[in-house]
Amino acid sequence: MTTTPLSPVSPVSPSLIATLPGHYYTDPEVFRQEQRHVFESMWFCAVRGADLDRPGAFRTVQVGRESVLVTRTRAGELRAFLNICRHRGARLCTEESGQVRRGLQCPYHAWTYDLDGRLVAAPNLTKMPDVDRSAYGLVGVALREWLGYAWVCLADTPPSFEETVMGAAVERLGDAAAIERYGTERLALGRRTTYDVRANWKLIVENFMECYHCATIHPELTDVLPEFADGYAAQYYVGHGAEFGEEVKGFTVDGSEGFGRLPGVAKDQDRRYYAVTVKPTVFVNLVPDHVILHRMFPLAEDRTVVECDWLYAPDVVASGADLSRSVELFHRVNTQDFAACERTQPAMSSRAYRAGGVLVPTEHHIGIFHEWLLERLGDGPGPGTADSGPADPGPADSGTADFS
Repeated sequence: MTTTPLSPVSPVSPSLIATLPGHYYTDPEVFRQEQRHVFESMWFCAVRGADLDRPGAFRTVQVGRESVLVTRTRAGELRAFLNICRHRGARLCTEESGQVRRGLQCPYHAWTYDLDGRLVAAPNLTKMPDVDRSAYGLVGVALREWLGYAWVCLADTPPSFEETVMGAAVERLGDAAAIERYGTERLALGRRTTYDVRANWKLIVENFMECYHCATIHPELTDVLPEFADGYAAQYYVGHGAEFGEEVKGFTVDGSEGFGRLPGVAKDQDRRYYAVTVKPTVFVNLVPDHVILHRMFPLAEDRTVVECDWLYAPDVVASGADLSRSVELFHRVNTQDFAACERTQPAMSSRAYRAGGVLVPTEHHIGIFHEWLLERLGDGPGPGTADSGPADPGPADSGTADFS
């Protein structure tokens, strides 16, 4: 009886690197292990802070197996909680986003919480004076803000935000200030597009990290960034930004002029494109006049929703400037990439991919990504591996998010 390999197989050719076996992209049990050991254990980019622009605004986000509720408090701060009523476990907020006046009320039995997560009212609660309201607040979730987005972590002891999130920018760009110069937290949302991709989240990450495919499916991108036609992605080199073509005036679909360089962008960053992968689910794309940020929401082993934001200087957005040529370039890149991922997904269950495929030398950093994933999953789960379930969140807290 043969068994499916749990780790990459060494190819015959020393020039090639093995990929993960196919079942890592199709097996529901593998996806469940990823939910537990990756999405529910690491910092996850949940929502753009400016989307919650007033007290009472909320948004719900799927993080692994949990629904997370992010709110703006009366004091103007962001808080995150598990979207679960402490009474009988009903989903507290059933809408993806919305606005409440005073508090968050469960639609089942009307238990009501303030925007800091504290239990403030419930039918007949005054007749139960022994009930400690502070013990039945919403379960808080750790939250940090960076680049203008709220990042949440479900782990009881979150990993260092500086090392695992901000450190990704340092690892890619070579220094922490390089990404801060774009002032992403001060930019305005020019366009947002949501893509429902019928592919495993890892296929999307792998695609974003390499440019071996660029000459084949990205004609508009390689016209603007000619070096991508050679198959070397920007992420292949630490600190490297792909240079615009000589005749290119801006990062637009036709190479026409874009907008003025963002104030903090250094001269040596001008006319260059930088890409950063923040594991597990965020891509940051930096060009002189705007920032494009992708957030992935893996919903199943073969389905990933990607929310893509185009961010510009506030005066550009306020002026009503035509953003279409600027947005269209990466929108085409997205649709081309996601179509490629959707073409690949069915093959992951083929016997031809049972032991996986191969990577060429310019894709070596995908091999590093695979090694990282296997380490997160331990020895690598096989089909049918048992899981004891999520860790006990421990006693209920007062509803205040952990900012440590």
